[in-house]
Amino acid sequence: MSALFDFYGPLLTDKQNRCLQMHLFEDFSLSEISAELGISRQAVYDMLKRSEQLMQQYEDKLGLAARSIKEKKELSSILNDLTQIEQEIHDDRLNNIIERISVLTSDSKEA
Repeated sequence: MSALFDFYGPLLTDKQNRCLQMHLFEDFSLSEISAELGISRQAVYDMLKRSEQLMQQYEDKLGLAARSIKEKKELSSILNDLTQIEQEIHDDRLNNIIERISVLTSDSKEA
């Protein structure tokens, strides 16, 4: 769900977004989220379920998260192949390509 949130969280309302952030990343309980947002526990539960369903619908239609995961795996495979070749050839151009692909496959969000 956190991967979907990375892609589709900005499409949610501010309240849905904050509710999911507290639930997914800050490990708040329903009661804690309820107190923070000033709504009932049932409303928190319903909002979480609706938000998760909405993000899943976006993914079903757009497939951005699945595509990103597939591309990252392929880039990692290419990077491994290039690293093995570089150990045999030692070419600065190849080093440059390896560094560029490493940035694309890293988990940091520096885009």
